[in-house]
Amino acid sequence: MIDKTVLLVIAGEGFQVVEYSDTKKEIEAAGLTVVTASDIAQSAKGHNDVMVPVDLVLEEVDTKKYDGVFLIGGPGALKHLDIQEIHRILNEMMIAQKPFGAICIAPRILAKAHVIVGKRATGWNNDNELETIFSQNNVTYIPEPVVVDGNVVTADGPSSAEAFGKEIVKILQ
Repeated sequence: MIDKTVLLVIAGEGFQVVEYSDTKKEIEAAGLTVVTASDIAQSAKGHNDVMVPVDLVLEEVDTKKYDGVFLIGGPGALKHLDIQEIHRILNEMMIAQKPFGAICIAPRILAKAHVIVGKRATGWNNDNELETIFSQNNVTYIPEPVVVDGNVVTADGPSSAEAFGKEIVKILQ
C-alpha cells in the first residue's frame, strides 16, 4: 500500500461518469486514497444523471494535503470547472511540482490555466478545436489516448480512463 491521496475533481453537473469511476477504480486498486471535489457540495450529477458523493467543495481544497490533482471531463466540465478556483488549485500543484492532469475536454482547462506551457498533452478533440487552444497556450497536441509529460497526465476520453488511472498511479509511485 502506498500512503498517497489523490484529488479527483468533477463538475457539479455533467461530469463523465465512466472517466470518473474507471479512473477512481484504478487509483484505489493500487492502494491510494481518492477524495472527490466539485464546485457544488454534497453530491454531483453525472452526464447520465448518476449521483456521486462529493467530499469537499473547491474552496475547501488545500493542495498541501494531496499528492496529485486530476480533472474529470464531460459535458459540464468547461462550464463548472473552468473557473478561478480550479486555476488556483492547478497553479499551486504546478508550483509545488506535484502531479496533476485531466481527461477528455478538461485538458483545455489546464491550457487556459497556463499550467502546461511547453508541455505535450492530449484531450478530447472531436470538435477539432483542441490543437488551436493548445497552440494558443504554447502546448503541443499529441493525438494519443494518454500522454505523460513530466508530472502531467492527460487523456482523451472515457475509453482511456482506465489507462489514465494506471498512469496516475505510476507517476505517484
